[in-house]
Amino acid sequence: MQYKTIDVEGLSTFYRECGSKDKPVMLLLHGTATSSYMFRNLMPLLGQTFHVIAPDYIGCGNSAAPDHTKFNYTYEHLTDYLDALLEELRVEKFYMYVFDDGAPIGFNLARRHPYNILGIVSQNGNIYQEGLGPEWNERQQYWKKPTQELREKYKAIFSPDVIKSLYLTGEKANAISPDGYAMDIYNSQKDNDFVERQSDLLVDYQNNVKNYSDYQNFLRKHHPDLIVAWGRNDPRYIYPGALAFQRDDSDVDIHLLNAGHFALESHYEEIADLICNKWGK
Repeated sequence: MQYKTIDVEGLSTFYRECGSKDKPVMLLLHGTATSSYMFRNLMPLLGQTFHVIAPDYIGCGNSAAPDHTKFNYTYEHLTDYLDALLEELRVEKFYMYVFDDGAPIGFNLARRHPYNILGIVSQNGNIYQEGLGPEWNERQQYWKKPTQELREKYKAIFSPDVIKSLYLTGEKANAISPDGYAMDIYNSQKDNDFVERQSDLLVDYQNNVKNYSDYQNFLRKHHPDLIVAWGRNDPRYIYPGALAFQRDDSDVDIHLLNAGHFALESHYEEIADLICNKWGK
């Protein structure tokens, strides 16, 4: 495993890397409030089959985090920097693993470069209305009228208690290491602007929902090989979102895991097997 930083359009971008460069690239895309640290257990297993690259988005983990008043924190803009990173690394064709808010970023890439996508793993990476859990009903009202009062209210979803709860909800007792949520809590509190950056992205998520139909059109037109490995007990992105993929892509393998939102924490070996058995050479 190697831990690197590279300048991307003037901003330091951190990424983890393992596996031979002679092997096909597997790009791992974390959620916006997490970091590439979430792939710490998966990467050594995939590195036997793939050249694995797991970046931290701008504003997350160990990458640069410009103040939200000076940087446009939207999913499209984060995609711009990821796109530029791949160009710097001379990565063209690749598999991608999308999780949580990494799904719209990954599918933005797919829309831009549809013929570069070798295959997709969606682990609780939603692109369907059916996959939005009950908490999104109220958020859609917030999008219609994003007042400062509601912005302050929604900052609570980035609190340590909520972060920890999202890791543990839907999982068996004692199945989840504290390492993952401890790192996310640390990253959420190491600078005062973190919650503001995430609040900007929460407002912008409405544009991802508007783009869902475009992401689905990509699947219908290009039919990429697709693995859906979904924690079926996830309260944020509920499992009907996993089942909906079969509507648009006949080349899909769907696996509902007895896990929550962070299914990778408890099922990384199973998920690695699904990937390597399908695409391993």
